[in-house]
Amino acid sequence: MIALRSGAGQTPCVKHILALDQGTTSSRAIVFDHGGRIVSAAQREFRQIFPQPGRVEHNAQEIWATQLTVARQALRKAGLTAKDIAAIGITNQRETAVVWDRATGKPICNAIVWQDRRTSPACDRLKARSLAPLIRRKTGLVIDAYFSATKLQWILNHVPGAKKRALAGELAFGTIDSWLVWNLTNGRCHITDASNASRTMLFNIHTGAWDDELLRLFDVPRAILPDVRSSSEVYGETNLLGGAIPIAGIAGDQQAALFGQVCTRPGMVKNTYGTGCFLLMHTGGKPIASKNNLLTTVAWRIGDRTEYALEGSIFIAGAVVQWLRDGLGIIKSSGEIEALAAQVPDNGGVYLVPAFAGLGAPHWDAYARGLIIGLTRGTMRAHIARAALEGIAYQVADVLHVMENDAGIKLKELRVDGGACANNLLMQFQADLLGVPVVRPRVTETTSLGAAYLAGLGVGFWKDQREIAAHWEADRRFTPKAKPATREQLLSGWTRALTRAKNWSRS
Repeated sequence: MIALRSGAGQTPCVKHILALDQGTTSSRAIVFDHGGRIVSAAQREFRQIFPQPGRVEHNAQEIWATQLTVARQALRKAGLTAKDIAAIGITNQRETAVVWDRATGKPICNAIVWQDRRTSPACDRLKARSLAPLIRRKTGLVIDAYFSATKLQWILNHVPGAKKRALAGELAFGTIDSWLVWNLTNGRCHITDASNASRTMLFNIHTGAWDDELLRLFDVPRAILPDVRSSSEVYGETNLLGGAIPIAGIAGDQQAALFGQVCTRPGMVKNTYGTGCFLLMHTGGKPIASKNNLLTTVAWRIGDRTEYALEGSIFIAGAVVQWLRDGLGIIKSSGEIEALAAQVPDNGGVYLVPAFAGLGAPHWDAYARGLIIGLTRGTMRAHIARAALEGIAYQVADVLHVMENDAGIKLKELRVDGGACANNLLMQFQADLLGVPVVRPRVTETTSLGAAYLAGLGVGFWKDQREIAAHWEADRRFTPKAKPATREQLLSGWTRALTRAKNWSRS
């Protein structure tokens, strides 16, 4: 830790950064010191609301209440007060849409969560009008209910009086970052950052601004939108934690993880192994249009410089381990899978394609279904456990290979985070499959750490990105051990299994 002086002749005080990590199922707060180490953390879950099949909602006021509560808890656990915090950084579940009354600060309905599929028919109509190329060219995104634009459109069309009130400037829209900043500043700041704006399908990633043609297309009044700011600057301050603290960093969760992993040069890649997988490759100061169904997104904007990333999403990763536990019952806890899989030296010819919800990038096959193939009388539980872990790694390899192709950049190493990165067998197999090192950092809370780094940069807590990079430390480096011939044989088997799983449920 370092001592920062607030003025000449004053007693130096140890400073920290507070990161608010607002996720899909819980709100978290983590206090970091100047070395990027965790001092304290607090977490609280909130309700998931499922009003009907395909719909997922959150109570935005409950999100705010839980986030404020854990912020206070994290400070209390660390024995710190507002004067000990140099800045607040925010990272958030992306694409979730909130609309609220500017006068009262109350939401006009529940937030529509990124997982919600109610606007799929609206997306189908846009595709039928051949608008996909236009939207992709401007936003870097595919037309999908995942993104915020059709959610906002739905709220304006279905909540009585909402469209008229939006046109009159009475309503405010935002993703969760905007909602938190509004509440932290008592309504003084209605903002978002470029990384979150780039996930709305309303933001032109080339001009760096809301796009008038897209606003007309989705019938969204400009008056409802937040101002788009950089990802690292002082936006305002909050007085809700016992004193004035500047809010100085914002990034969507996956972009924050990319920054937390210090993937700040073109070709650097991070993968988050969670329920699914999110892979992001930093591509530099110019957006790269994918030829392989990856997303082009803003990584962050610092000062006047916008940097970009390619993103690939895998629907099922850690969830396959949960299925082995809850669906098949071959393990009692998720932590058992590594030891079980290690009982056999290889997969015994068994492949598991975890396409339980179809296939994401780069295949985008909604009709694919899960498959286990290669079973013999000699197949044991351990082979299936190993095939499940390997199925995660194969999917990651599929995305990374097309990322390399899109970017024209050869991967040098893969930085990893998320719960499943603790599985050493999986990480070693991933390295063997890719033929490059897989590196697990000392601090795996990279999403929160990225938000902290952006906030710290915004107030000079850290001098520059070079100083931040010096704090990043590897916990373990997994180097490839498999021979190229073995790698090719494994990938060939995966490709054959994948072919059989694709298009399975199409009638």
